[in-house]
Amino acid sequence: MAVLIDHLESRLGRLVGAWSVRDGAPEGAAEVGYFTGGVLDGVQAYATTTLHRTHLVSPTTGDPQHLELLGCNRPIAGDEYGPFPGVLEWAAERLVTSGTALLRGDVVPLPMPLCPGGTLTHLYAAMPVYFDDGFFSVDLENGTHVSVVWLVPIHGVEANYVTKKGWPAFEEELTKQDPDLFDLDRPPMSL
Repeated sequence: MAVLIDHLESRLGRLVGAWSVRDGAPEGAAEVGYFTGGVLDGVQAYATTTLHRTHLVSPTTGDPQHLELLGCNRPIAGDEYGPFPGVLEWAAERLVTSGTALLRGDVVPLPMPLCPGGTLTHLYAAMPVYFDDGFFSVDLENGTHVSVVWLVPIHGVEANYVTKKGWPAFEEELTKQDPDLFDLDRPPMSL
């Protein structure tokens, strides 16, 4: 696991804390780490650190997949950690229960808005493109290949766009409109 933590810390900053798997969680549920001082100024980063131990299956190819989930946001006044510790725990539990991997372009509806009173109601599975390409995956000491999946909060209208037009069209709009994907109060894109 040292290789994974080194990989995450090299971009996200020092691992300063972690949330243990909750009592009653399904077998294979993941711990969530909190990282600070990373390469992106003013961004809090959270990542699962043990999800890769669960063998997931690609829904399109049936191939085995090993993942870690990433969530990033700008700090929220009055909320020291923000929503991502709980969101990553929830998403990881969902994956281990289903046994199915998240793929680039998948959209996951949240059970409630990401933040109270907010309008970010879905997560979009993306490559962590705000980091260098070398961050997208890592090979662990035992040879396991682990992909880092960035869970980007999106609005319902954006989720519908992905469903109707596909993820390549959505990512083209992300490039054109360049919203601040770390801002949990951002308005929806014009689609």
